[in-house]
Amino acid sequence: MAEQNDPVMAEVMSLLEAEPANAPAAAPDHDIPALREQLEILVSTGKCKEAIGMDLAHDGVKRSKDKEVVKYQKRYETYVGAKTTETLIDGFLYFTTKILGLVVKIKDIDALKNELKNDYIITKEMS
Repeated sequence: MAEQNDPVMAEVMSLLEAEPANAPAAAPDHDIPALREQLEILVSTGKCKEAIGMDLAHDGVKRSKDKEVVKYQKRYETYVGAKTTETLIDGFLYFTTKILGLVVKIKDIDALKNELKNDYIITKEMS
């Protein structure tokens, strides 16, 4: 039995160690001026601290290195994704509790929605 597993295990290990054929050789080139412009818009809205975790001024965006601009842009994309997910979950819970309220008599539909929204497991699974 152990002899049968050795060739299989060797094949699995070789697959794990090999690089995928379609993997990019280098990091993709970013359109730095467009990323800077998006960061400038973020700074203009006043949500910079909330979105990327640090206060930036317009001149700070201009003086940032390309690597920093990419880092800030990734943070911003993560922030937008999290906010989008939160909004989708909230909308789904609102819709579900309203429909459930039509079928089953519920005293306070909004309280149920808020309770479900604050439940860690439900929120985690929905996201």
